[in-house]
Amino acid sequence: MALRLGRKHVELAGKWIPSAAAYGTAGTLTLLYFTDWKVVLQYVPFYGGKFKE
Repeated sequence: MALRLGRKHVELAGKWIPSAAAYGTAGTLTLLYFTDWKVVLQYVPFYGGKFKE
């Protein structure tokens, strides 16, 4: 069976994009919150200089 996407599927996907983006952003921020900030922020320019030892 071939996967066929019609206009209805495109409209439904378009309605879900803002919600998916919001959940993705929240999930990413949650993951960053629970990880070691030093590991993540050492690659941010100007801010990463705080972690040089």
